[in-house]
Amino acid sequence: MLRENNHEHKVNQTRREGRIGLIANKYLKRIRAAPGKKIRLDDFSTDWAQERDLKDAEKEAFKEKALKILDENRAALASAQELLWASNVYSILIILQGMDTAGKDGTIKHVLSGVNPQGCKVHSFKVPTEEELDHTFLWRFWRALPNRGEIGIFNRSYYEDVLVVKVHPERLRNLPPGKIGKKFWNARYEDINSFEQHLFRNGTIILKFFLHISREEQKKRLLDRLKDDEKYWKFSLTDISERQFWNDYQAAYEDAINATSTDLVPWYVIPADHKWVARTLIADIITTKIRSLDLQYPQITDEILAKYREAGRQLEED
Repeated sequence: MLRENNHEHKVNQTRREGRIGLIANKYLKRIRAAPGKKIRLDDFSTDWAQERDLKDAEKEAFKEKALKILDENRAALASAQELLWASNVYSILIILQGMDTAGKDGTIKHVLSGVNPQGCKVHSFKVPTEEELDHTFLWRFWRALPNRGEIGIFNRSYYEDVLVVKVHPERLRNLPPGKIGKKFWNARYEDINSFEQHLFRNGTIILKFFLHISREEQKKRLLDRLKDDEKYWKFSLTDISERQFWNDYQAAYEDAINATSTDLVPWYVIPADHKWVARTLIADIITTKIRSLDLQYPQITDEILAKYREAGRQLEED
């Protein structure tokens, strides 16, 4: 009976693993910003998985299937994280960027809900402190990098230093005198690429997600916050003031993605108007990536195994 149950478990696990990667792989070329190729965000849909021509009935069926895959990915991610921790070879850095209300917080909550918090660190970066401004723009992010075996999530990241401050250059402080122009920003993109190259070469796998939301959907979500007193805490008046710079931010994101989507560390432009789409795609990509590392549990020598067996014998006799 036990053997049959084990066999059934393995069959079910194989089926689940076969479905993992199904959605992400199908749309990977559409959501991956091809390195070396200039992209326009207008060419990437913010709608559900870029399949606008499907009928509502098919859309609901796809949604149900996607949510099932999301659940399976959460379970698989928990298992993969344990292996990541045990092998202690790689670390995973997940970068989430997007306009206000794009769903960064919800993605962290729903995608990583089953992950052991001991092996997962989330950092939400706010306005830099005076101490942080007295260092290079990468310094505070370097300090927050995940250790080997860990998954680190940056809710906003060093990309803010080529996004927010590019839209608001008056916020640049404590820099040597010089013109803030194209040459300045290209130098920062170069710094970021070098930084990510260094991390990759030393075992940090970086997954970069831009949650691509439409201006109309952002308006809807902001209004939802204002209509629900339990969501007031999510609302900030700066959300409205920053919304006036929508086109500037879209241009800044395009520039950053074009300059920093590399073969080693590409960007994924995730359609985020429907939260279940974004979460399913991101969970799928993360899980598939960790699985591709072909991690192994540490091998135990015969000498250590003999000691473990002796320890077990002593416990049995205790």
